Amino acid sequence: MNSFDRYNAEELIRYASTRLEEVGLGAVRSRVIAETLVEGDLMGHNTHGIKLLIPYIEQLQEGKMRTIGEPEVIYDSGSTLTWDGQYLPGPWLVHEAIDEALSRIQEQPVMTLTISKSHHIGCLAAYPQRATREGLMMLLACSDPRNRSVAPFGGVHGAYSPNPIAGGIPTNGDPVIFDLSSSETAVGRVMEARDKGIKLPYPWLHDPKGNTTNDPVTFFKDPPSTILPLGGPDTGHKGFALGLLVEALTNGLSGHGRKDEPDRWGASVFLQIIDPDAFGGKKSMLEEISCLAERCYNSPSIEEQKVRLPGSRALNLKDEQMKNGVKIEKRVSEEIRNQLSGQFPQPLN
Repeated sequence: MNSFDRYNAEELIRYASTRLEEVGLGAVRSRVIAETLVEGDLMGHNTHGIKLLIPYIEQLQEGKMRTIGEPEVIYDSGSTLTWDGQYLPGPWLVHEAIDEALSRIQEQPVMTLTISKSHHIGCLAAYPQRATREGLMMLLACSDPRNRSVAPFGGVHGAYSPNPIAGGIPTNGDPVIFDLSSSETAVGRVMEARDKGIKLPYPWLHDPKGNTTNDPVTFFKDPPSTILPLGGPDTGHKGFALGLLVEALTNGLSGHGRKDEPDRWGASVFLQIIDPDAFGGKKSMLEEISCLAERCYNSPSIEEQKVRLPGSRALNLKDEQMKNGVKIEKRVSEEIRNQLSGQFPQPLN
């Protein structure tokens, strides 16, 4: 028996958008958030898909995610822009930032924006195609300055958040899209395993005594286990360095972070869009990356595993789910039905 049902993507977007409007968010912002959440599911990032609709609505109802207002401009040099996001909805803020970057890219071929006090921004992989469709590169990173779930390499007490970084690189075919945490896993993945009553696939956690474990329950004990940096006990110094880089790009450059001890769920965001025409040229770059991609594809594969570029699975899954319906776990759809108003869309299968 399937543990999921399939739904029409547009119906999911309309449902989520309507629920967000009911708690006071404007129609445009509601639609942007709904589209971003469903995009996460379409690309297979289910922990950051429509499952987030319930906590987002709870945050709106509690006033911890603002419904109205605009980001405050802290600094604007033309090619750099810093906003105070005022805890406005994260997906809307990021799309507004991308809009602003694209509007300036002809005059400012490297456009960099930072946002402090954004709310949660959802799945980072949902954004880079907006740049790659235009033949542009994108880098996107975020950190939650309240979250201390990841231990530094060699330590067991949490110091920072999983700190994902994502990017989009155009090619002459499908773009390269990556979205990875600087830690062994994300908090959402640990919560999902706990909720399902299963173990994590690998020992990605450190208990307070320094022992690695794959038991997600330990993450919720007092004192809790922490998530290991990417690379684990062996090469976690590399993930630790990447996590610190994200901290500098987000909390450091935005001017607000852990030193301020925020008391709510939020995000500091770094966004950069690059026009290759200002460097060696768009045509040359597309040819270079496409050449490299071809060489990767032609590399003899290991056993049954085929070489694929980062993002190719997510893009293929998105195409398949747009045709056949978005997979939503039954436990997720039931939880939404039980907690939110309105009639959840009927499954296709």
